[in-house]
Amino acid sequence: MKHSQRAHFRSIVQALAAAALFGLSTPLAKLLVGTIPPLMLAGLLYVGSGLGLSLWLLLRRLSRQPAIEAPLARRDMPWLAGAVLFGGVLGPILLMLGLAQTQASTASLLLNLESVLTAVLAWVVFRENVDRRVFLGMLAIVAGSVLLSWQRQRGSEVPWGALAIAGACLCWAIDNNLTRPVASGDPVQIAAIKGAVAGAITLTLALVAGYHLPAAMPLLATGVLGFIGYGLSLVLFVLALRNLGTARTGAYFSTAPFVGAGLSLLLLAEHPSVTFWLAGALMAVGVWLHVSERHAHLHTHEALAHNHRHYHDEHHQHVHDFPWDGTEPHTHPHLHEPLVHSHPHYPDIHHRHRHA
Repeated sequence: MKHSQRAHFRSIVQALAAAALFGLSTPLAKLLVGTIPPLMLAGLLYVGSGLGLSLWLLLRRLSRQPAIEAPLARRDMPWLAGAVLFGGVLGPILLMLGLAQTQASTASLLLNLESVLTAVLAWVVFRENVDRRVFLGMLAIVAGSVLLSWQRQRGSEVPWGALAIAGACLCWAIDNNLTRPVASGDPVQIAAIKGAVAGAITLTLALVAGYHLPAAMPLLATGVLGFIGYGLSLVLFVLALRNLGTARTGAYFSTAPFVGAGLSLLLLAEHPSVTFWLAGALMAVGVWLHVSERHAHLHTHEALAHNHRHYHDEHHQHVHDFPWDGTEPHTHPHLHEPLVHSHPHYPDIHHRHRHA
């Protein structure tokens, strides 16, 4: 198996693992909503993510192992700041507000909207290729989400909880597309910054609003949940983003709601309606269409200079201007010469060309 094929398969596994960790966090967060106000909960989840990943960075630095990931550059900061605002502040707040008014199983499936909105933004705004198969999958997921979002809640004419969750999905879709330009950087550093900054902002807002920190055990549980469900999940998502592109990574990540829905049914003893199962079936078809998509054609690589973790595969045939012991993967600034070839590929950091 070629390195590019191994990298593609590894990225799929990383995207699915990211989805599983985040999907499990939704029903578990639902259990905490009853004891911790939504705004406080959102802040603590990201604080847990930021602290846990910062400790990881510290331990990695103390180990003095050679760096295999490229550090973030100054030009990455505007993209990262936007990702923090939408994905780290607004998105979690809207999700926690939505969870307070919506069944966890329904909320978990509604989160499939994130993959659709991610793909739409990647296709329309950032000009990433999304073919007919991916588009049909998006339609199926939208149809399932509409069925879920317009289930009437008792005592309410408008499904505010579902609308809040849909708003969170839009925020995370913007976040995903803003993270793509910095995905070649250190994923732990990216996720740590997002968690620390977003957590500090949201937690400050919660304290200013008059909320108080929970007791020690709920506080610890929330921090651990944030580290695993938000921090580690984001690290894996950024790694997958490098090789799959935004829309495809979002498609794999859309399996998260199914994980969350299954766990919520077990933990919370909820009894979903026929509409729930019909919506789930439509979403399952959409996800299958996404993950079974294949893309190959003759394409041109323009000259490109950048810095990221890499192997010397078909896209990295360069010489080194420094002593190199042959260790791979490694990281250093390097130049890509123009290249024309054909092979299966996705809009990763080396395949962001336009299509006729």
